[in-house]
Amino acid sequence: MEPIQKYTYFASDFHLGAPNYAESRKREEAIVAWMNAVQDTAEEVFLIGDIFDFWFEYKTVIPKGFVRLQAKIAEFVDNGIAVHFFKGNHDMWMFHYFQKELGIQLHSNEYCFEKNGKSFYVAHGDGLGPGDYKYKFLKRVFRNAICQWAFARIHPNFGLSIANYFSRSSRKSGMSKDMIYNGKEQEWLYQFVMEHQKKNAVDYYVFGHRHLPLELSVGNACYINTGEWLYAQTFARFDGSTLELLCWKNDQIEVFDAKRSN
Repeated sequence: MEPIQKYTYFASDFHLGAPNYAESRKREEAIVAWMNAVQDTAEEVFLIGDIFDFWFEYKTVIPKGFVRLQAKIAEFVDNGIAVHFFKGNHDMWMFHYFQKELGIQLHSNEYCFEKNGKSFYVAHGDGLGPGDYKYKFLKRVFRNAICQWAFARIHPNFGLSIANYFSRSSRKSGMSKDMIYNGKEQEWLYQFVMEHQKKNAVDYYVFGHRHLPLELSVGNACYINTGEWLYAQTFARFDGSTLELLCWKNDQIEVFDAKRSN
């Protein structure tokens, strides 16, 4: 019997909780179905941010819901599959709950590693590249320990409702821009990759956040954006030598025809 081919999987931007309970629940079922499909071949899984449309951990309270995904992640970890969880701009207020209860590896910033002689730079992608100074300032505020402590003093019923409102507003305001591709020179994450390659070259850059599935060449390197699960249901898979962009469609894995540029 031949050994099973093992893969490393990358996915992001599930935005569970948006835009409403019914649609979010349906999306969660699709995500769990995808995880069931890849479980036997998964060696390592990277969930690179905005898995939830909003998340804030109080000392004894977490947002309700999403238990099927959490149970599946716990099952992966219990079966020896490493799961990496990245804080996104919508769910940056994760602290210790998932590490303690599910056994995931939590990353607040980028994570660099090598596998089979290939080097990777993985991050959610928010705040990288030129411009967007308003958000970069807000990110520093939101990640400030004093600001987080102050928010935690607000009753969860009130605090979570306010945060969810602003989270939905933020996502809706940027949705139309997310679907537009104006060429790689206009992609700020591509600009970040170009600058990073000059200082510390790697083989693969994997980001989320952008919501548009992309596969762009940067010299000898490749930048892949994993897209999102509200519409495209895309993800990336590394087979030990090649990283490719795929999608979950009609309960099966298919090759995704991404925006490509050499």
